[in-house]
Amino acid sequence: MGQVFLGHDFRPSSRAILHDCAIAIRHAGLDAVDCGALPTPALALHAQARGCAAIMVTGSHIPADRNGLKFYSPNGEIGKPDEKGIVDWLDYGDIPDINVALANEADQARERYFERFTSFLPENTLTGMRIGVFEHSTVARDLLGRVLRHFGAETVSLGRIDGFVPVDTESFNDPVFKRVPGWIAEYWLDAVVSADGDGDRPLLVDEKGQFIRGDVLGLLAARHLHAESVVTPVTSNSAIEDLDLFDKVVRTRVGSPFVIEAMKTATGAVVGFEANGGTLIGNGVSSFGGRLKNLETRDAIVPILSAFGESLRLRMTVSELIADLPLKHALADRLQNVPSDSSAAFLNRLRQDATYAARIFDRWGVSRHADIDGLQFWTQSGDMVHFRASGNAPELRCYVEANSLARAEELVTWGLEVARRETLA
Repeated sequence: MGQVFLGHDFRPSSRAILHDCAIAIRHAGLDAVDCGALPTPALALHAQARGCAAIMVTGSHIPADRNGLKFYSPNGEIGKPDEKGIVDWLDYGDIPDINVALANEADQARERYFERFTSFLPENTLTGMRIGVFEHSTVARDLLGRVLRHFGAETVSLGRIDGFVPVDTESFNDPVFKRVPGWIAEYWLDAVVSADGDGDRPLLVDEKGQFIRGDVLGLLAARHLHAESVVTPVTSNSAIEDLDLFDKVVRTRVGSPFVIEAMKTATGAVVGFEANGGTLIGNGVSSFGGRLKNLETRDAIVPILSAFGESLRLRMTVSELIADLPLKHALADRLQNVPSDSSAAFLNRLRQDATYAARIFDRWGVSRHADIDGLQFWTQSGDMVHFRASGNAPELRCYVEANSLARAEELVTWGLEVARRETLA
């Protein structure tokens, strides 16, 4: 009988949903295997190694009262055609609530994921570093600390909770992060690291208490792994192509299915990453210890280790490493609890009504715009503002790029004010 591997995050509803999945799997004539609470990439790696499908019960970074499922075939994360197939075959018929005895491979799955990183950097690379791990309720908290200690770092556990709090690693202004920069001085830290709820989006705060954007972490991972082809969405920093670090940079719509699809046809050593920093390993990629097995799903530990690896290779602090990259200052934030139809109406009006768009951007002036997964507008001074509706939460996101941090902060604040006025007023 075939097997389907199951994992979950720490949301209150996740364990019950996993049980429901196990019943459905048994009803389909398959055996469910419980891998417990673990990072999504750890579940994907274990299932892929066993040649089996997997389901991760997680709402990722969305509010705690919601939840979701991430599906994996034996070949990896499913794509958009698979999603359509699931919906088309969805059966709302009643399935009896039965007790299902689950085999347990939680320890094996976590150990396999840990072993993936044991040769990622040279031995003792992080010796002498003191790194805070913001643990909150991410399922990556124990593994992340263990991996850092494996390379010689001293770790400090910070902010661990027993319940669940949603953490969006792109929303640096979220109150959940208010204490993080202060921890650097309080605990004499070289950095603070973390991940979102299901452990596939990284967070890194440097020794000055500055948050590092996810697309910068993804860029550092691609450089550290000597990528030849890079695949990343339109929301990642627009200056990546100008760095001339890679043979080819492919831009996609936002979402891992689009990144994965483009990675399939990319050549050479292929690395993908999203603006949230989640990094995907494609063909031909090697770390210090040799070839990395393909894992085309977002991963948070790869970019964190890569950033430290690059910092130490170049004998720079993390802040110096980031400052050395000639990138525009980029920020992102979100307006929460925006009904999807309100977001759609706002974006459609920007798209279709030039007079309306000109009035919205009257303060800055518009030199050009692009209609790619939301609306991007470039101002007369060369700054960029991108409005986009979230694909998995009732949120409207605003991404900005500017030549100075002060202007980027001004733009993202302005963008959220505009979005609030136009969608929630």
